[in-house]
Amino acid sequence: MSTILMNLDEIILKPKEAIFRKKAEAVIESLRKRSISAAFVDTGTQAVEAICKMIPDGSVVALGGSVTIMQIGLLDALRTMSIELLDRYRPGITKQETEELALRGMTADILITSTNAVTADGKLVNEDGSGNRVGAMIFGPKKVIVVAGINKIVGTADDGLKRIKEYAAPLNCIRLGVDTPCARTGFCDDDACLAPARLCSQITIIESNRVKDRMHVLLVGQELGY
Repeated sequence: MSTILMNLDEIILKPKEAIFRKKAEAVIESLRKRSISAAFVDTGTQAVEAICKMIPDGSVVALGGSVTIMQIGLLDALRTMSIELLDRYRPGITKQETEELALRGMTADILITSTNAVTADGKLVNEDGSGNRVGAMIFGPKKVIVVAGINKIVGTADDGLKRIKEYAAPLNCIRLGVDTPCARTGFCDDDACLAPARLCSQITIIESNRVKDRMHVLLVGQELGY
């Protein structure tokens, strides 16, 4: 690597890594005040290792819809474990089978998912299409593991909702082949976005966790998912 490129790495990467950690530290402290355990790792590989250690053999494990889970290689790791994985991503799965897994996921031992946004003061902000992901985050599984890239951190709950409407929802609609205004134009048109295509159907803001440490948020020092 040339000296110029090395200097550019120092100029660009080091400050980003530093601010990632500062943000993560502040958010982790806020989450813990809300009875949500939290930790930070630098990479997706480290996140996979940490999450797998949290899952006892024989557990029934459900998955929320998440690009992050696939991106870091967690799905592949889970498929090798001695658990009952409610694998909504397995090849050839039907719509009916996916719906059945979503229902079973409400009573799973563990839910693994991501979040659309996590605020500086420790709130988890999400919008769902069918609601199975946010439903299980709120009630049902004995443990909820939330893995999120540093890009999911926002200032306030309103910032989180804005992030969903302007960024996450359009990308997810295109990924899923859903015909919505944001998929067609890239911009949210809330009044014109109707069921059944609409993905932003249930808004949830988790402000605290009554069962201490039932929820665990793992922040990753990389930009992951939508």
